[in-house]
Amino acid sequence: MILVKTPCDSLLTPLQSVSGIVEKRHTLPILSNVLLEKKGNKLTFLATDIEIQVTTSAEVAEGDGDGAVTVGARKLQDILSKLPGQEVTLSLEEKRLQIKAGKSRFNLQTLPAEDFPRMAMSETEPRKIEVTQKQFRHLLGQTQFAMAAQDVRYYLNGLLLLVDGSELRAVATDGHRLAYASIALDDNVSLPRLDLILPRKTVLELNRLLADSDDPVRIEMTSNQIRFQFGNITLVSKLIDGKFPDYERVIPANLNNIVSLNRITLLQSMVRAAILTNEKFRGVRLILTPGSLKIVAANAEHEEAQEEIEIDYSGDAIDVGFNVGYLLDVLNNASSELVEWGFNDANSSALMTLPGNDRFKYVVMPMRI
Repeated sequence: MILVKTPCDSLLTPLQSVSGIVEKRHTLPILSNVLLEKKGNKLTFLATDIEIQVTTSAEVAEGDGDGAVTVGARKLQDILSKLPGQEVTLSLEEKRLQIKAGKSRFNLQTLPAEDFPRMAMSETEPRKIEVTQKQFRHLLGQTQFAMAAQDVRYYLNGLLLLVDGSELRAVATDGHRLAYASIALDDNVSLPRLDLILPRKTVLELNRLLADSDDPVRIEMTSNQIRFQFGNITLVSKLIDGKFPDYERVIPANLNNIVSLNRITLLQSMVRAAILTNEKFRGVRLILTPGSLKIVAANAEHEEAQEEIEIDYSGDAIDVGFNVGYLLDVLNNASSELVEWGFNDANSSALMTLPGNDRFKYVVMPMRI
């Protein structure tokens, strides 16, 4: 039975959209598969890892009828990526999916579509908001780098998404630094406060799939689930059940000293100094005196790097250590010409902000060097 006959790209693009969440090795073999479901001239692609589900579809030429099957996502993607510009036929032949293109033939093992797990949609009435893909992608980009990766405090391995009135906030922290960003919602929107923790994998997948465009992303939120719809993609994710730290207490309220720095100049100096940091601790010293900022790095081989930047500053002198990776993360993900560094002393956390922008804050704890 011929399932579809269509140009390769019309299959590869939607397949790439859903296959990002598919794990290479899984205890349930069917979770390494993608579900292909054809109805009329619409072919739906669905992938899940039980925690996240991504669905999209493509318009294809009709085959011999409707049908559904699951097949190895990575293998199918690898095959299609090697057949650019060719017309591809997908056929179901005795529990195998046959792929034909020109004189190429591939037969892939399948598993029954009815065995494929689908995430049940929450029955509670969701709260709904809508922002542009560009806005939401920027919100994630300003905060996601501060998420923990494999922390035993599981609620840190994700990102806090908070709706309050007509504002949407994102907060991420790994216990050593914290990134906060917010965007205004439509003036007509005023929702009661709702805190959600998105899993790390969901955040990274959204960042990969969202376009840098003014097209909308519709977000529906319940107490245990969140759904994003944008373009022809629907992503549903479970939420992390936990209590996120009180981020407002972490952000310093009063700072005695503030210095304004050119972001690119500071970034380039940090990148050079980082070459000679200790590979494990990656510490750099920032020595701030009136008119000058020195960046000093050293390693176990007694090698040393020193960078000096002339600055307009007349406040207190400070000699403080930081993990250079934490500083590079924020400098690489900010887009402004200038950044402001606020501090009290070498033992308290520093606050990095963007001039004229109260919707972004980055807190980083000092380290002993």
